Amino acid sequence: MIDRRRRILKAAGALAGGLAAGLLKPVLAFAAAWNKEAFGAKTPADALRSIGAAAAAPSKDILIEAPQIAENGAVVPIEVLSNIPGTKSIAVLIEKNPFPLAARFDFMDGALPFVKVNVKMGESSDVRVVAEAGGKNFTATKEIKVTIGGCGG
Repeated sequence: MIDRRRRILKAAGALAGGLAAGLLKPVLAFAAAWNKEAFGAKTPADALRSIGAAAAAPSKDILIEAPQIAENGAVVPIEVLSNIPGTKSIAVLIEKNPFPLAARFDFMDGALPFVKVNVKMGESSDVRVVAEAGGKNFTATKEIKVTIGGCGG
């Protein structure tokens, strides 16, 4: 029992030492998927261009569930389901936010393309959802009215 505990502590210490020394860099695995240009875009058009969805076609197969009126823009719940076969990603844009691209999710083959996310909204705005499937982009929008802004306003 004591010997087992010592082995676990040694392994934990070696792992911590490796992380501290920079030998193990788990954060780099996530950094590859970060699209800094898209998330830093200041207009919806720039954000859409950065994710390759500037010419997204409207679709009724993207379902957006969100309140029509959000009493507090600091926390606005949004649920998105794509019924488009082979959906690979879903992006959520808040058109009047200072940085419109609020979230982007990538899906593996066979995964249910459903997301539930809380976003901040500074003012009433259209919420645009873009789904990528079969090498094409599809979009749907929903207007949400905000009574109290949540982006510092």
